[in-house]
Amino acid sequence: MEGIEHRTVKVNGINMHIAEKGQGPVILFLHGFPELWYSWRHQIVALASLGYRAVAPDLRGYGDTDAPADPTSYTSLHVVGDLVALLDTIAADQDKVFVVAHDWGAIIAWYLCLYRPDKVKSLVNLSVAFTPRNPTRKPLDSLRALYGDDHYICRFQEPGEIEAEFAQIGTARVLKEFLTYRNPGPLYLPKGKGFGHPPDAPILLPSWLSEDDINYYANKYEKRGFTGGLNYYRDLDLNWELTAPWTGTQVKVPVKFIVGDLDLTYNAPGVKEYIHKGGLKKYVPFLQEVVVMEGVAHFINEERPDEINKHIYDFFQNF
Repeated sequence: MEGIEHRTVKVNGINMHIAEKGQGPVILFLHGFPELWYSWRHQIVALASLGYRAVAPDLRGYGDTDAPADPTSYTSLHVVGDLVALLDTIAADQDKVFVVAHDWGAIIAWYLCLYRPDKVKSLVNLSVAFTPRNPTRKPLDSLRALYGDDHYICRFQEPGEIEAEFAQIGTARVLKEFLTYRNPGPLYLPKGKGFGHPPDAPILLPSWLSEDDINYYANKYEKRGFTGGLNYYRDLDLNWELTAPWTGTQVKVPVKFIVGDLDLTYNAPGVKEYIHKGGLKKYVPFLQEVVVMEGVAHFINEERPDEINKHIYDFFQNF
């Protein structure tokens, strides 16, 4: 962690915390839920040592970045607006930057490439493939029809409800449950049953995740709460409404996509076929490579940092 610098930048009406290290072409790292800039700690150090300037913000609603109270302030347009303003401030000398993203960060990165392809040199996206907008059906209707009301995204919808359950379970334990999830099937959170384990059952941490890591995350989530991150899920249908003009649009940026074979996103119905049988390439025409890492679950950049660092470096060397 040595040499990683922290500062706050005013962007798009909010104060955004960023962690950065290195000199050279900018790589913008975008985290997912329930994470922070910290999930890129291994990548920041590695890529900075290889001649890049690694920049990882806490996204809107997370960590040391402001969390607007209005739950409708977390659409892709808001968050991409934050990132464009951030790049205009910290990388004004660079027309385009490299982007690496994971989970919700990956979704935001797809939107960044849709809205402002002029800002992105190339993209390494992890875990979440681009999914085209379905003009006939809202995302939550699709999710409910497929998985029912106990699916975690459906459970996240009612403001305050899941936050109260998380408070009962305890912040550190909630983070451990998410970060150690390795079931390739969907995640269900039935009301009042938490993650389905007795509240005092010990959770064994994998070798890539330490108690210190959990403590860092927990400390920030204790202060900030989960609501900011949950609001991204709560704005799924609003996003869908606002993105009607982009129906059918392609992502026209060079992309490398990486996913673990145990990732719940990769094992969702139809996803493998979509990724490997031309669906993803149809909407992401400059898709250069798809990498499926064996024996790896969702939090791929923390679980296999050295391999991910090499994938990032090797791909960006082409540009």
